[in-house]
Amino acid sequence: MTMSPTDGDPALPHPTDADPPSSVEHPTLDTATLPEEELPVLRAPKDGVPVVSDTQAAYEELVAALAAGEGPVGIDTERAHGFRYSPKAWLIQLRRRGSGTFLLDPDALAPADELADLSALREAIGDAEWIIHAASQDLPCLVEVGLRPSTIFDTELAGRLLGYPRVSLGAMAERFCGVHLLKEHSAADWSTRPLPEDWLVYAALDVELLRDLRDAIAEELRIAGKDEWARQEFAYLVQEAGTPKTPREEPWRRVSGIHDIRSRRELALVRELWQTREAIAARRDKAPGRLLNDRVIIAAATRKGLTAGTVGEMSGFHKGVAKRYLNDWSDAVRRVEAMDPTDYPALRPPRRGNGAPRTWQGHHPEAYARFMAAREAMNKLAEEHQLPPENLLTPDTWHRLCWEPPTPLSPATVEEHLAAAGARPWQRDLVRDALAQALATTA
Repeated sequence: MTMSPTDGDPALPHPTDADPPSSVEHPTLDTATLPEEELPVLRAPKDGVPVVSDTQAAYEELVAALAAGEGPVGIDTERAHGFRYSPKAWLIQLRRRGSGTFLLDPDALAPADELADLSALREAIGDAEWIIHAASQDLPCLVEVGLRPSTIFDTELAGRLLGYPRVSLGAMAERFCGVHLLKEHSAADWSTRPLPEDWLVYAALDVELLRDLRDAIAEELRIAGKDEWARQEFAYLVQEAGTPKTPREEPWRRVSGIHDIRSRRELALVRELWQTREAIAARRDKAPGRLLNDRVIIAAATRKGLTAGTVGEMSGFHKGVAKRYLNDWSDAVRRVEAMDPTDYPALRPPRRGNGAPRTWQGHHPEAYARFMAAREAMNKLAEEHQLPPENLLTPDTWHRLCWEPPTPLSPATVEEHLAAAGARPWQRDLVRDALAQALATTA
């Protein structure tokens, strides 16, 4: 399936894989300051839109073609957040010089109720660098199908290190390539089959410019003296790829509107309904909010006289998909009815760790004073080096340092603390002296 630019469109500054990196529009052209409507819209890939690879034969052709390509591989994924429970990739886009662009449907290659095994593709790519925009979003679903990088270049993270105020793929394309990317399908249900043609155009364009962006941004990092920072950050992303996140304790407390809950019994109802919804969502691979809205859970929990037998009287439980699971919702309420009140959850969640620094002032004034001094030092460093404070050092890392400074306090012991917390060498070099000095002023 191919698609050509709409007739009458202006000539687009469309980089080609044959162009050297110097042909990419550079920030010195100040395209970032142009009004969006003045930038030409990139409407279609220069090679047309490839047919989705959704058979074993097509997959093998894709693998062979990418193996024969040259240099880094641009890669992106499309998930179905807001529609599906699983965060898996429903489409994988790849582009390599000498190979072209490919759209891969991993689900079509997967055995029943399992994930696809794309290790052959991983072997074909070998040790080539992956170019990804916002790698932390894409790597988990790539790793679970056997795609783990050796090295990456994250264009979004690079933009943050350079201090750009806007680092979305669209913003970076405008800054470096002087074109506007349409992003109208970013929140689409990518589990839809067949995928509409305009969605495929969108997906292919997401990898069309990645190599050109990478080359131009790499030069900006070099000029700014931040290329080694980026190398360490990218290596850390590769190291952490596939590491499961620590599950959140009592995730049901994040139900929207829970601040309206006034009793422990109401909290028990929220918990049971939430857990029931999660179990159904995981089993059916549906986004929880599409089964039962948070506001319905809160309305049920706060309704006077609610019983297992009256749940169905509430409109939120007998509309749409929710009504299919009325027995499940009733069983959730029934469990609360049979519950000993001592087993109701506490009104306030148990405190974990040291709490937020803003809560220290009253009961832990010494720690709060260290926090204020360290925050001033960190903000000053971030401004001096033109990057977001959270990229200079994760807040939790230096918050812990403020809560319990090392003894004896020195730049060396501060660095030991930071290294143990996972801070990269470039971060430790920048902040250890300033943090040690800031903490010493409050001693």
